[in-house]
Amino acid sequence: MKANKQKPVTPSKGAQAAVAAACFLILAAFALVLIVPASREVFKSLSSSHPYIMGFIKFALLATVGEVLALRIKKKAWALPVYVVARIVIWGLIGVAITFMMKLYTQGVLGMLEKKLLPAPEEGFWRELLRAFYTAALMNLTFGPVFMAFHKCTDKYLELRAAGAKKPGLRGVVTGIDFYGFISFTVLKTIPFFWIPAHTLTFLLPAEYQVIMAAALSIALGIILSFKK
Repeated sequence: MKANKQKPVTPSKGAQAAVAAACFLILAAFALVLIVPASREVFKSLSSSHPYIMGFIKFALLATVGEVLALRIKKKAWALPVYVVARIVIWGLIGVAITFMMKLYTQGVLGMLEKKLLPAPEEGFWRELLRAFYTAALMNLTFGPVFMAFHKCTDKYLELRAAGAKKPGLRGVVTGIDFYGFISFTVLKTIPFFWIPAHTLTFLLPAEYQVIMAAALSIALGIILSFKK
């Protein structure tokens, strides 16, 4: 039996207003935490002492807001993505993985620079810039495509479930993904022209701000992908 595809329902004006307000409140809350000196110090302390919990929270909230903004651009209406709770959890777990990988690549590049396994001046601005560039390039050229492919699979799985497929299975998920578009645009265009430059700037920031910057960049990715589609 074929699955019955659910027809998209345009949310009521009240529901749209609630979604828009929630997004703006989340963004405003993060902005205020970073602007107010007292809360900024608490944020820095928590990010240092509990990096993975904070990574989960940052990505769960900010990346989900990015998906909502992407939907707003595509559908011209404020709406939540299908299976929004599952998406929040997935983004949170991705945030934990990215927090770990950012620390791993940062320490790896520092070690290679100390052993002179990467070309860079002994000190100064250019050394710091090259350190940030090496970290961003290595992370995005290795971990980046794997993370993006994983997230594309989870997206497709939830889309198929929303369309009525009870058990899409791995074959259904993989065959439903446009991997040509994924490779030609997401990997070959967004990584060299957006992610590597953006993460180079990210790795120039103090460590406690890097993960929230990476989470904020996921909002930009959602908007970029919505224009592409």
